[in-house]
Amino acid sequence: MFAHTPKPPYYAVIFTSLKIEEDRGYSAMSEKMVTLVQKQEGFLGFESARENLGITVSYWRDETSILAWKAVLAHKQAQERGKDTWYSNYKIRIAKVERDYEK
Repeated sequence: MFAHTPKPPYYAVIFTSLKIEEDRGYSAMSEKMVTLVQKQEGFLGFESARENLGITVSYWRDETSILAWKAVLAHKQAQERGKDTWYSNYKIRIAKVERDYEK
């Protein structure tokens, strides 16, 4: 399902990852983060796909909202666990959406 975003401009955080095969609590933490992020000021929605390579794009009203989410303690703990336990590699990109199109 596509995220319902407002007319641009808005921001996208693109998280690309390679996850290890074992779950090790990943699914439970993922559900917790989805619930938590939806309560964040400035959060607009997200889209995610995972096979071997995972890509999650979250959409935000502004950069201040992105930074506030990055600073949430539970999110910081999840990030650390991801670095130490779940991901063999990852990359985060932040982009300003200037235009969007849909069918």
